[in-house]
Amino acid sequence: MITPVIITETPFDKRHCCWFCGEPSNNAFIFPSNASKSAAYGDVTLSHTCSSASISIPSCQECQQLANKATGSTVSSVKRYVKKQLIQRYAKDLSIGVNWTKEELANSEFEQGNFAGFARSAWFIYEVAKARVSYLGWPLVVNGMELQEIEIDEIKAQSFNFDGVLYPSLSDAIHHYAKIFLLDEHYVIAVLQQSAKGNIDEQSFAQAVRFCRLLVNASTSERKAALQKLATQHE
Repeated sequence: MITPVIITETPFDKRHCCWFCGEPSNNAFIFPSNASKSAAYGDVTLSHTCSSASISIPSCQECQQLANKATGSTVSSVKRYVKKQLIQRYAKDLSIGVNWTKEELANSEFEQGNFAGFARSAWFIYEVAKARVSYLGWPLVVNGMELQEIEIDEIKAQSFNFDGVLYPSLSDAIHHYAKIFLLDEHYVIAVLQQSAKGNIDEQSFAQAVRFCRLLVNASTSERKAALQKLATQHE
């Protein structure tokens, strides 16, 4: 028996956009994919309105290929997987905005030599990567009914926004910055736990990263002592 495929309705101003990243769409991702069917043994729930059908979601080729590998049983979990993969794939591009500002690049005096091309295109590359990983998409609609309204709220609740980039989760932001600055990921988490006391926002995250960067070349005992001192300050 062939499972029917329902094409989701796309807002007119998004008709050429990938639902995952906002880039021009030239493909379609069919959910559930073979990977998600295998992981859930076929028990994948879309909605009470179309539980026996597959849905077609506009996507670019890159996001379609990534989504096909996702094993999540909901569209939102597939989207989170795609975002995680995009962040890893474009970590170097995203790091441009961490290490530079637009003004610094413009005044970098890289007009000549091997760095000239970098100065001209780096900020554009960063903004494209940032826009793709931060893109939320639109509520998926089938036969006039929204399938994705609750799941989009879940994505917003689980995501972490820092320096203009919307990460799928706080752990993804920690992993990204630990990789950029060669930090011990577990130490970053420990610092956040001591300094933020469960209320982690952009300011506390930035302070934790700066704190860890100061100790990047410190010994294990020095980092342990610094963490103990930090814990005493926040008692």
